[in-house]
Amino acid sequence: MHVVILAGGKGVRLRPYTSALPKPLVPIGEEYAILDIILRQLTSQGFTDATLAVGHLSPLIRAFVGDGSRWGLTVDYTEEVKPLSTIGPLFPIRDRLPDDFLVMNGDVLTTLNYAELLTRHTGSGMPLTVATSPRVVKIDFGVLEAQGGRIVGFKEKPLLSYLVSMGVYALSRETIAHYQDGLPFGFDELVLDLLAKDTPPGIYEFDGYWLDIGRPDDYDEANARFDEIRPQLLPSPERVR
Repeated sequence: MHVVILAGGKGVRLRPYTSALPKPLVPIGEEYAILDIILRQLTSQGFTDATLAVGHLSPLIRAFVGDGSRWGLTVDYTEEVKPLSTIGPLFPIRDRLPDDFLVMNGDVLTTLNYAELLTRHTGSGMPLTVATSPRVVKIDFGVLEAQGGRIVGFKEKPLLSYLVSMGVYALSRETIAHYQDGLPFGFDELVLDLLAKDTPPGIYEFDGYWLDIGRPDDYDEANARFDEIRPQLLPSPERVR
């Protein structure tokens, strides 16, 4: 039960909150950091090992997490000398990873069952399994469908439904075995590459609480709703002291 947590970004969109702190360490509520909540959840679901991919302000994350014993985890680190995007940080540590493992952003608040996602992936034979969340967008205009210079369809202010990646996914080590170490490589590039090879990723559909804390508005919402959502986010009884 191994997880790689991506915690090396600069959190530019979340400034000024990230001027002095890396994004995974910004406080939620009065007692917790985002990363603290994530590590508590992982421990409660049976994860035993974690690798933190760090870069920006990495000494602060190392000082906060240490060896992971506070959460009952064994934690090690991989340091980005230059930004490697979301998948690139995995390449230097391939030999340290198990056959199947979890990868997640270090700024996600969700009630997703991480262990169930990894278990589902392990038995699926998929190269990659992506946790997805449904999103609905209202278009505030009448939408025209045109063909040959004529309107052939019309929808008044439609609702568009689609699935988005939650920034949490299960991955097989074999999937990344042949990529070159040291080069930036993103999640988007991996998905497109797998599609081009006719080895499409699987999805794990989730319709519970999920918030990607990427902007100040998201951060403000997380704090405003924390007391309400806290019983669902944090394991009870808490196993970490």
